[in-house]
Amino acid sequence: MTSTPPSAASEQGGGGGQPGTPGDGATASGSSTGADSGVEAGAESGAAAPRRGKLRKLAVDTRPLRHPAYRRLWTSSIVTAMGSQMTAVAVPFQVYQLTNSSGWVGIASFCGLLPLIVFGLWGGAIADTMDRRKLMLLTNTGVAVSSIALWVQAALHVDSIALLIGLLMVQQAMFGMNSPARSATIPRLVPREELPAANALSGIVMSVGGLVGPMVGGALIPITGLSTLYLLDACGLTVTLWAVLRLPLLPPLGSAPKRAGVGHIVEGFRVGLSNRLLAWSFGVDLIAMIFGMPRALFPQMADTTFAGNHLALSWLYAAIPLGSVLGGLLSGSFSRLHRHGLMTIVAVGAWGAAIIGFGLSGNIALAGLFLALGGAADLMSMVFRQSILQTVVTDELKGRMQGVFTVVVAGGPRLADLAHGLAGAALGTRTAVTAGGVLVVVGMIAVAVLVPQYRDYRAEI
Repeated sequence: MTSTPPSAASEQGGGGGQPGTPGDGATASGSSTGADSGVEAGAESGAAAPRRGKLRKLAVDTRPLRHPAYRRLWTSSIVTAMGSQMTAVAVPFQVYQLTNSSGWVGIASFCGLLPLIVFGLWGGAIADTMDRRKLMLLTNTGVAVSSIALWVQAALHVDSIALLIGLLMVQQAMFGMNSPARSATIPRLVPREELPAANALSGIVMSVGGLVGPMVGGALIPITGLSTLYLLDACGLTVTLWAVLRLPLLPPLGSAPKRAGVGHIVEGFRVGLSNRLLAWSFGVDLIAMIFGMPRALFPQMADTTFAGNHLALSWLYAAIPLGSVLGGLLSGSFSRLHRHGLMTIVAVGAWGAAIIGFGLSGNIALAGLFLALGGAADLMSMVFRQSILQTVVTDELKGRMQGVFTVVVAGGPRLADLAHGLAGAALGTRTAVTAGGVLVVVGMIAVAVLVPQYRDYRAEI
């Protein structure tokens, strides 16, 4: 998709350079007709070239894949994204098998969130003090070992809820330390002007994993057994280890701290909150997620609002990542834009509008369509928020800022689950969803009017 399309002039020359050759008895007018048709064909071909060029500009921008290190890292993430999502299906399924309680499933999820937050912040600080390649190797190995341990306990039928939750917490801790280092590495692998495109490509992978991983995992459990999902995740992580091993050395740059202490984590928060661009990039995401992510209401809506459709729950969960994938495939239409602040506001506002449409939908097809549109808008928001962070923050702070980003991205949806669960019980699901979407739209209008520094920010790329 990055190849340069042939120019209209060259295509016209190709078409017009083959006029009809008069045969026996051919007249001058016949020859002229052949030439005219050749010119017409050339003109049609020339008109088609700009159309093809426009389509290429709309499609996903693959320029970052020209860089071998980024290409290997991105390709490996395709495998690991699906594997991690299969584990995300396996763990709650096994918890429910062991306890026959949805309450324990919620407890396990919360237990997994705590180390993700703590070690996400600490891992971000560590990523600023040591070679990020080495940190990724260590933490990816830790994730792989925890996946193997999950496989062993499932295969041997240990049937210990404490052990299962403990291994989940270890895995989430390793992931929390890995994620900031991985994200902070991207600006070292691709040119500054290609960061939005690289973030869009990463978003596509995450969305594909969120869409395909649970479907494959759910289909494999009755065929291969639960333990196989953990084993597949562990095997997929070996691909990531190979890709990270092939990266160049990524030592700290500039005035990076020598060690990762509490003071350095606090410094990261101070820098993030004192920089209005960063603070508002986190703020708009929290507004979008807390008020506009109705995931906690999906089971009830599938059972009541869309009762009678046995695929309703699956479609509700799949629609947002499906929309994100489609939005990513068309990311060339926005990844080259420089007004990152305004585009974030527009994207989050579009997310809110889509959630309003979802709340007002009376059938599952329309509801799924609005959620898919919301997923595309969410992908766009992620691209520009991540790009703002990667371009505004200096390299010696990137790890800590990515740690804060990880906490915001992980914590926002959990707070949304609590808020929507309570609002749905008090107001009803449709009212809670629609009102949340309205609050998101109103919030973005307020940001656009009251925070011109964020609204008018242009990336220097």
